[in-house]
Amino acid sequence: MASETAAAPAPPPGPDPGAAGPTSLQELRRLESSLRGLTEADAEARLGEAGENVLPEARTASWARRFVRGLRDPFTSVLLCLGLVSATVTAWGTACVILSLVVVSCVLRATGEHRADRSMAALRDLVATTATVVRRPDADRAPREREIPAAELVPGDVIRLAPGDLVPADVRLLRAGGLTVHQGALTGESAPVAKSAPDVPGAFGGGPFAQPHLCFQGSSVASGSGTALVLRTGARTRFARAHGTPAARGASAFDRSVHGISWVLIRFMLLTPPLVLMAGAALRGRGLQTLPFAVAVAVGLTPEMLPVIVTTCLARGASLLARSQGVIVKRLPALHDLGAVDVLCLDKTGTLTQDRPVVERALDGDGKDAPEALRWAAVSAWWTLQLADLPAPDALDEAILDAADGAWEDCEGVAALPFDPVRRRATAVVRGGLGRHVLVVKGAAEDVLERCALEPAERERLLAHAAREAGDGLRVLAVATADRPARTRPYTAADERGLTFRGFVTFRDALAPTAARALKDLAARGVTVRILTGDHPGTAVRVCRDLGLDPGRVRAAGAPDDAAATVVARCTPEDKARIVTDLRAAGHTVGFLGDGVNDVPALHAADVGVAPRDAVDVARESADVVLAYKDLTAIDHAVAAGRRASGNIASYLRVTLSSNLGNVVAMLAAGLLLPFLPMLPAQVLAQNLCFDAAQLAFAYDRPAARALARPTVLRPRDFLRFITGFGLLNAVADLATFGVLALALHGPDALDDDAVFHSAWFTENLLTQALVMVLLRSGRRVAEGRAPGPLGRAAAGLVAVGLLLPLSPLGSLLGLTALPVTYHLLLAAVLALYALALWAVKARYERRSGAQR
Repeated sequence: MASETAAAPAPPPGPDPGAAGPTSLQELRRLESSLRGLTEADAEARLGEAGENVLPEARTASWARRFVRGLRDPFTSVLLCLGLVSATVTAWGTACVILSLVVVSCVLRATGEHRADRSMAALRDLVATTATVVRRPDADRAPREREIPAAELVPGDVIRLAPGDLVPADVRLLRAGGLTVHQGALTGESAPVAKSAPDVPGAFGGGPFAQPHLCFQGSSVASGSGTALVLRTGARTRFARAHGTPAARGASAFDRSVHGISWVLIRFMLLTPPLVLMAGAALRGRGLQTLPFAVAVAVGLTPEMLPVIVTTCLARGASLLARSQGVIVKRLPALHDLGAVDVLCLDKTGTLTQDRPVVERALDGDGKDAPEALRWAAVSAWWTLQLADLPAPDALDEAILDAADGAWEDCEGVAALPFDPVRRRATAVVRGGLGRHVLVVKGAAEDVLERCALEPAERERLLAHAAREAGDGLRVLAVATADRPARTRPYTAADERGLTFRGFVTFRDALAPTAARALKDLAARGVTVRILTGDHPGTAVRVCRDLGLDPGRVRAAGAPDDAAATVVARCTPEDKARIVTDLRAAGHTVGFLGDGVNDVPALHAADVGVAPRDAVDVARESADVVLAYKDLTAIDHAVAAGRRASGNIASYLRVTLSSNLGNVVAMLAAGLLLPFLPMLPAQVLAQNLCFDAAQLAFAYDRPAARALARPTVLRPRDFLRFITGFGLLNAVADLATFGVLALALHGPDALDDDAVFHSAWFTENLLTQALVMVLLRSGRRVAEGRAPGPLGRAAAGLVAVGLLLPLSPLGSLLGLTALPVTYHLLLAAVLALYALALWAVKARYERRSGAQR
């Protein structure tokens, strides 16, 4: 025992609470404590040595670290290299523009993630804020109970547990009365688990959470009361260990897409400058004189605005989600991953259901309605609550009282025996006829029927009936009564015999009001929902059917092909993570919604982890997206926001890459055919700046509804096919422009002038890019004829620049000159033909894409 006169040193950690345990007396001795609790001096000394009972805080990256981390983005790295190359060849204008874009992109990304971290900091709270502890002011004074911050608990403290309390540490029960705890945050079980205080050393089967004498931080008291000894606090609790053992997350959908497209572009860019240099040296003898032009061509192929567009799209979508839905996106690329999700895995508890039961029906032994059974169950629930001095009814009693609607009011209570997890029954005694008392017993079917006066065959028939109801996903309580002579002597459990069976009361999980509609909306978006639950298979199937979700063939965790099942029951945390990993390996983009410690491995394994705001701290920290409420409707809104952002990014990539590829092909051809550079480096830079500024409108565009109907995945091969086809079409338009220029420059008017060629191609490039912006948007069919909004205004601005810049003083500084009116007419004809061709090819592409879906 602890010294009565001096503060004892902190005891050794001792065995893991999940291991085969010693007796409570041995634990008290090891921790140098007693049933009277620690003295204040002991507790203070131990707090100094063991530290506060708080979870390890996740390290938050600084703003500067986030900025530097943004440079690791593949596109940003490519731009940075091009900027340095441009500076090396003294193309200072190009270098300054590129490096400015790199800085803007990194600042936007770091700012968005910093804002998300600040929002998360406002949501962090400790698992339990206060605890009722038994302590002595000093060794010679009597112990007293008082509330203290949970952070001040130390190993060896004795605490009291009551209904509604959060278990503040890993504890061993010393005494327990009707104690049940919710430990779903740790195990995924929806039903409360009975706990008791057996004082027999040795292991209990089923793992640490099945041991009746142990309660763990992260669980909460559902009913009953208890006295417990604190075994472990702070970082040593089982709950806290989840912070330090996250599963390694592979590359997300966004990472895979960006890396794939990056390597396609890098190959093009590495190939382009040598081709330009070799062509210039071999055919025109210009050699290194074409190096600035070669760098400008490589820059022209690069979607230099991509980091800015991506970050702006994602940051704007995240900001709108936070304001309108209270959804916090902690990692900006996770918003794209939400848009790409085609499989969403979740637990049914609290997502599809409300974490509370409701009465399904009351029935007799033949399966017929039995209102009297519900009435007697309500009498038992009400008078047990009143006479056993319980602070609140448990979940099943509350459901009974709601369904009975005052049916107990004509009875007068006499005594009550509260629910005991060992006998698994509760009994209320009420006044009957003159000089009579009625015992009303309800509880687990097998325990109540065992006490009924029934023939063995009839008892077996009723037990089979109860088993069928349970197999259909319902919880079952049996109700029985007994008429006894009135007496003043206390009633005991021995009086629960010779009972008359009255019927069964069955319960189902209350459905979340928005779940059915949200499931339909997710299915309409092409998202398949998978239920991974620790509950009984029948319970999960019942919920799915009530919501209109076909459960298909239900698998138990560990069964062959369980990753292909709609419902997987009896899942451990490792099972959930394994199934998510298997789905990703099969090519799916997987989202996982979880709120407990048992969900942390799966949150890390998914492409995007989602947790509600009221999830346990470690789950919120592990998630990429935090919901205001555990509601599938919020997931649907987040998926739609992700697809809007991804659709705009995809539109930008399609437009800019196809346009850039066409220009590069045309520039290479012109470099081989013309005796002069087809466009001066300064003009290439000016054209890119104009096009880049116009493309900022993609961040504010609204894709058509059909672009939100399917998961948005940036597939490198699809992009390569798209940009190759439309890029070659763009190159044909440029080559047609060369033909017009050749006719105009060497025709009857003999306009043999480099400046005229540069100006004409400059104007034609901007006009064709404006056409491409309007006609190649994601999801917009060219026949719709709808006003394109921000993109339309940006395209109109691009047209105005293309027509007016050669006439301005700035145009002359760039080497541009005014064009003859006749040339504008020829340009209009080329552009009209190009628009018709683009229209026809886009319509054919859409038909083929629709047929493939």
